[in-house]
Amino acid sequence: MPSAQVMTPEAPKAGTSGRIVISVDAMGGDRGPAAVVAGMAESADKNPDIEFIVHGPEDELRRLISHRRGLSERCTIRHAAGVVTMQDKPSQVMRHGEGTSMWSAIESVKNGEATVAVSCGNTGALMAISMIRLRKLPGINRPAIACLWPSRNPGGFNLMLDVGADIKADAPDLLQYALMGASYARNGLGITRPRVGLLNVGTEEHKGRAELKAAQDLIEAATEAGSFDYVGFVEGGDLPSTRVDVIVTDGFTGNIALKTGEGTAKLVGAFLRDAFNATLLSRFAALLAVASLRRLRKRIDPRRQNGGVFLGLNGTVVKSHGSADSTGVSAAIKLAFRLAQSGFRERLAARVASVAQAGQDADLAAVEDRNSE
Repeated sequence: MPSAQVMTPEAPKAGTSGRIVISVDAMGGDRGPAAVVAGMAESADKNPDIEFIVHGPEDELRRLISHRRGLSERCTIRHAAGVVTMQDKPSQVMRHGEGTSMWSAIESVKNGEATVAVSCGNTGALMAISMIRLRKLPGINRPAIACLWPSRNPGGFNLMLDVGADIKADAPDLLQYALMGASYARNGLGITRPRVGLLNVGTEEHKGRAELKAAQDLIEAATEAGSFDYVGFVEGGDLPSTRVDVIVTDGFTGNIALKTGEGTAKLVGAFLRDAFNATLLSRFAALLAVASLRRLRKRIDPRRQNGGVFLGLNGTVVKSHGSADSTGVSAAIKLAFRLAQSGFRERLAARVASVAQAGQDADLAAVEDRNSE
């Protein structure tokens, strides 16, 4: 049986100046292209190693970019008159999406002009376009969306996937999510050997659906080939804990958990504002605690953790919140740059190939053992 090809990480795509190129869909977000361009400008000010290919109506983008000092020299504008709206169905976009800014942004990654695409647009449509234009990595059945979850770990975040790419996931899919999440944690969060947990209704071995128990066996068997540690089943309360770095679940459960967490963070923020505005004394207390409150707001601010990453494709795509302002867009671009700089896609492909080969070798050995009996 021929061995699976193990890919060697390649250098990230670079522009003429040697900078890393990020492809940005300027349209589709709730706040329009002005917020996207403002986020690009923030990123450009902070990081001299970024260039952009920005997609949308040329005249409007040229006007917005020209108002940002130094941004024009870092941008290539690709005219795209069409816009994918939040109401468009993925099936409709797959048939008629060519010519939109979202399609054009993904096309730049497919053609090798950029390493990562960033979009605030319709999640279902973005995944559909990414699937048909970039295709899945060899060995991947279902791509996943990964998100960062604030935690008490040293890096400040845990990683959870899938959070909405596909509501279904069987045991082999959950194994692939574990591999992809561990690779993201290494390259995006700098965790040398990530700890992976499987989200369940309890940590006891006998709890959970049959596919979770089957996935547990597969994930445990892949720890060495995947270079991660498996901590077993984890519960909802472990999402922000120090017990785990990567939480694996299906897209239905993950999306509900994500939206619940975001809603809770907003509720806590509202409760704090109400509490500190309740009386004159509490307003005075807020003034004394202003530095601590700013740190807390920054820590739980969903904008600063903005950016779900599409994993398992022949190219990296970062999905920003549709309601993202310039801070949120800048955070998504920062994440895209970090992944591009690490050679993330190539490393992920190599890891999936090595685990697939390990599984093939194990299957072959089992067959040979049976034949020798």
